[in-house]
Amino acid sequence: MLQRKFRTKLKMWLDRHGITQKEFAKFAEIDESTVSKACKNKDYTPNTNVMKKILAAIRKIDHSHTYRSTDFWDM
Repeated sequence: MLQRKFRTKLKMWLDRHGITQKEFAKFAEIDESTVSKACKNKDYTPNTNVMKKILAAIRKIDHSHTYRSTDFWDM
């Protein structure tokens, strides 16, 4: 039986937009390991500063929706 990898809401968003974790890290000006953690660990919630950078980058990439932290993390 093939086991599926868990993907967080952020990882699903990146996949839908065809953006790699490396590209996103550069665009958001955060470390690649932070993006990796945010994409693989469902229990990870970034600190406020990192969350702001992630959301700012998402909003620059996709203007079609007003994204909020609760769109990506359970708070």
